[in-house]
Amino acid sequence: MRREQSDIAGGKMSCRLWKETLALAEDYLSLCCTGPQPAPPPPSESAAAMRRLAHDMETQHQARFHSLAQTFLRQCGPDPCSSLRKVMEELVGDGHLNWGRVVSLFTFTGVLARQLLEQKGIKPGLDPGQGQEPGQEPGNCRGLAETIADYLGDEKRDWMLENDGWEGFCKFSCSAREVNQDSSMKTALFAAAGVGLAGLTFLLVR
Repeated sequence: MRREQSDIAGGKMSCRLWKETLALAEDYLSLCCTGPQPAPPPPSESAAAMRRLAHDMETQHQARFHSLAQTFLRQCGPDPCSSLRKVMEELVGDGHLNWGRVVSLFTFTGVLARQLLEQKGIKPGLDPGQGQEPGQEPGNCRGLAETIADYLGDEKRDWMLENDGWEGFCKFSCSAREVNQDSSMKTALFAAAGVGLAGLTFLLVR
């Protein structure tokens, strides 16, 4: 009976983790696709942290992210979500997931969502998608957000739970905020992402 209760509790926790991840991904990708107009407040502390760290990372590696996204779009075919799943697996191909790589995953997907939108002739911010409900933003944002949620909230669920889920990410973010931009933690964050990006580069150019 205890085993069954434990399984039920674990199932509820993983379902909640998936929903939290989806909400966070939708918030970030929606922000990437809506251009310079004033952004709505983030729905959670973790969403606010992701907005900040992913923006920092895109600024730090802007040319590389944009080049990789363009290469990805030339190769992904009609289903960018299934191709994105392969990219996620490559990003942590050595088996070592960390918060830096999670941020780099969000950053890359945000750049990708923006470029998908531009491919359709829609400039971010000029067509905000009037009449659409939250989570139904243009540019495949919903599908890309679900792909992130499936990967982090399901396949990498054990790692996420071992690291206290998005609450753990908030703690990591607070630590990163307390130190200077050129601190060892910021350097480690971007270096970890860089290792993943090297794998991603190899995947896309081979």
